[in-house]
Amino acid sequence: MRKEIKNSIRTRFTLIFIGLMAGAIILMWVANSWWLEGYYMSEKVKDLEQAYTQVDKLLAAQHASGQDIAQEFERIEQAQRLGQLDQVSEGPMGSLIRSLNEKSNISIVIMDSSGVVVSNERQGDFLSERFLRNILGKNKQPFEIVSQNDHYTIQQSFDPAIKSYYLECWGFFSDDSTTFIMSMPVASIRESAALSNRFLAYIGLAVLALGSALIFFTTKKITLPILSLTQLAERMSNLDFDAHYTGDASDEIGVLGHSMNALSDRLRETIGELKTANVQLQKDIQEKIQIDEMRKEFIANVSHELKTPIALIQGYAEGLTEGMAQDPESRDYYCEVIMDEANKMNKMVKQLLTLSALESGNDAPVMERFDLTELIRGVLSSAQILLNQKNVTAEFDRTDPCYVWADEFKIEEVVTNYLNNAINHAEGRRLVRITVEERGDEAFVSVFNTGNPIPEEDIPNLWQKFYKVDKARTRAYGGSGIGLSIVKAIMDSHQKQCGVENVEGGVRFWFTLDCSRG
Repeated sequence: MRKEIKNSIRTRFTLIFIGLMAGAIILMWVANSWWLEGYYMSEKVKDLEQAYTQVDKLLAAQHASGQDIAQEFERIEQAQRLGQLDQVSEGPMGSLIRSLNEKSNISIVIMDSSGVVVSNERQGDFLSERFLRNILGKNKQPFEIVSQNDHYTIQQSFDPAIKSYYLECWGFFSDDSTTFIMSMPVASIRESAALSNRFLAYIGLAVLALGSALIFFTTKKITLPILSLTQLAERMSNLDFDAHYTGDASDEIGVLGHSMNALSDRLRETIGELKTANVQLQKDIQEKIQIDEMRKEFIANVSHELKTPIALIQGYAEGLTEGMAQDPESRDYYCEVIMDEANKMNKMVKQLLTLSALESGNDAPVMERFDLTELIRGVLSSAQILLNQKNVTAEFDRTDPCYVWADEFKIEEVVTNYLNNAINHAEGRRLVRITVEERGDEAFVSVFNTGNPIPEEDIPNLWQKFYKVDKARTRAYGGSGIGLSIVKAIMDSHQKQCGVENVEGGVRFWFTLDCSRG
């Protein structure tokens, strides 16, 4: 938690603001301490220089016009003594000297060869005396020359009696006959700077505290959207793309938030596509594995099924070659065995080709309308010789037609495989019963045979290629274990159902077809 606060933008903003404010206050304090006194003194010196220039220009103008400033001030002094000052107009020089005293606190004494011409009433004699001491070099008070040229000298003096500093400007005007002295007090700038610095420190600390609190709380408006974006990014890193930025700001943070929303939606779509592709890839891999396993199993089963007839054919052919069957009867027996095994191999190969065509989809059913009852009676008629040989009784009681939609040739093969399977496994009463029932829109066809039930664990495997419940018996009647696989493939191509179940007294195989009532 401490690390989060230290590294937060809100805290950093506040610390930066405090640093900037503190730096500004320190710079102002240093400026006050080091440069305020010099700046203050230079401004006062400029005031004296400007006052000298103004008086010098006015004095030169009056001399050029033949005016006597001494007479102007004598008239004013006489009016003051008689109490008639309001009846006497103030001249240009008097107005200027009064303005300098009021605005810049400058006292001035102007003297010609006859004595004081213009002066401040209270300080005239005192300033005149100081001028004489300065010009005669008898000034005993401590002073420091600040500025000097051919006409005047500006110096800073200290008066121990009143413990104060003042600036003096004394010398000659440009006519080189009129002298002057100007004086203005200067405050102790060091004390003023110290007082200003203390005041600045108090105000600065107050502003710093108030500003820090203000910036800390106002930055919350900026940091909250950023924190929201941080949480959004964290949820996105955990693949949670339901989170979205909900702010409505139009600034950079708002643009970033909407961009992250777009990124989240795009990532969700992309990851969904990747998951779908991954599922499909896994499915394809599983199918490939199954196909490889089926191929291996198919090769093993075919090899196993062909091994016995090939061995028999090879054995009996070698016997014939070596003259083991001398009499015609033995030769005929050998030849019958060879022909019988060759027929079994031929039948199995045909069944494999049929099954392969069905599973690959190359032998699609040709849908047509036909009478299922008539088809079953035709199959039974063809199998009559086999029924007689196996001593099996076949029952099929339906006489009315049952029209269905299907591939007639393939459905005939289904009925034939079911019937042959029932004949070969009939026991006990050795009865085979075929029934056709119309159940709504479907025809339900079943082939029942008496005999032993099929073990429950073997029922799901009956539809697999080369699967045999009783291998010895299957071999005896020449079965290859492919017939029921062909039935399953045919019914799948028709998108209909087929199955087997143990019933009372035997086993029943069944399948369904779509009825056609038109």
